[in-house]
Amino acid sequence: MRIRRTLFLRLFLRLLPVLALAAALPWTFAYWIDRGWVVAVSSTVILLTLAWWSLRRALAPLNSLFRALAGSINTYRDGEFNFGVHWRSHDEVGELVQAHALLGEVLRQQRQDLAQRELLLDTMVQNTPVAMLLSADGGDGVRRVVYSNLAARKLLNDGRRLEGLRVDELMDALPAELREAIARGGDSLFAVADGNDEDEEQVYHLSRRNFSLNGRRHELLLVRLLTPELRRQEVQTWKKVIRVISHELNNSLAPIASLAHSGAELVRRGRHERLGEVFSTIEERARHLEGFIRGYARFAKLPQPQLQTVAWGEFLARLQRQISFELEGTNAELRARVDPAQMEQALLNLLKNAHEASGEGDANDDVRVRLLRLPGWTRLEVLDRGPGMNDAVLGNALLPFYSTKRNGTGLGLALCREIVEAHGGRLSLQNRSEGGLCVAVMLPEP
Repeated sequence: MRIRRTLFLRLFLRLLPVLALAAALPWTFAYWIDRGWVVAVSSTVILLTLAWWSLRRALAPLNSLFRALAGSINTYRDGEFNFGVHWRSHDEVGELVQAHALLGEVLRQQRQDLAQRELLLDTMVQNTPVAMLLSADGGDGVRRVVYSNLAARKLLNDGRRLEGLRVDELMDALPAELREAIARGGDSLFAVADGNDEDEEQVYHLSRRNFSLNGRRHELLLVRLLTPELRRQEVQTWKKVIRVISHELNNSLAPIASLAHSGAELVRRGRHERLGEVFSTIEERARHLEGFIRGYARFAKLPQPQLQTVAWGEFLARLQRQISFELEGTNAELRARVDPAQMEQALLNLLKNAHEASGEGDANDDVRVRLLRLPGWTRLEVLDRGPGMNDAVLGNALLPFYSTKRNGTGLGLALCREIVEAHGGRLSLQNRSEGGLCVAVMLPEP
């Protein structure tokens, strides 16, 4: 409203001479009416021409200002912020022009900040070890590469640019293992033979994501080399295995060596009455060591499951005769395709752990097995009333060789998970809200 009043005042001041002439026009016309109509008409035309010329001259600066403001807005829309407008006045119109200039300065600064962030992001993407390949559907129905980083160029095209290439032609030149991983869809691991050493393989992880950008379907492929990380993890695992085996061997062989020496001394002195105790202890430690080695061998050489159709009711009833637990939710119609020996071994391990956690041996009624039917799955839960697990133990309990027990091997839960996953299922651990631990086994229905 203030700008409108200011513009009106400016226009009025510029048109004041014209208005004065217009006010004098009737008097001039009346004066010259007696002198003749030709003179009257000529005077009127001259006065109107002067009025039109004065009005146009008065509005010319404002028209230029409005054209400049409209032009600057168009440049802002096109992403250019170097256009400026100047107006020599300190009234409301001047304030409008100054506000417009401040807006341009803010947009200019934001554009510079955005350019810096884009440069930083592009530098990070180009130098990441993860190969990134972005493709999109073109207008001709052909998918082409629209972006790739340095790792993708090195992995997929010997370091040459990939932008603009047809994806189908690029796929034909890729290793067969990578093509198969892409054809499978989703995320996956695959291995490619090392070109420098045929006996070595490079392991990669492939992930793919689809999204829409500017109305076009895009696909992002991410390929990450995992071989160095896997090798580091492999070294750490072997070190842990060696520590565990060394610990167990020392715990068994040191007493055996000491007892053998003591037995030899007793024989030399003729004190044969204590030899039975010595030999019994040696046998106990030797059998413990034998069981330890057998556990490692069983984990390392787990055979493929020989699937058979079994009824869960009969299977769990047979298991109850070996170890006590309370059964709930059984259904005579529930069937499973499992290897009975392997699944029995897995559930026995879980039930023994549940009894040990509850702390009262095999007669504990707090150990329960719950059987649930879910769409496409059978869920079997082993429940105990023990102390449960903290977050750190929950995160590592299923890893091989991880154990919180003093004499544990860390293979029990890992072997159970290996058996369940070999059957196409999943094994998970979670603390119960009312106390204790729930070990859930998910198996697909036959």
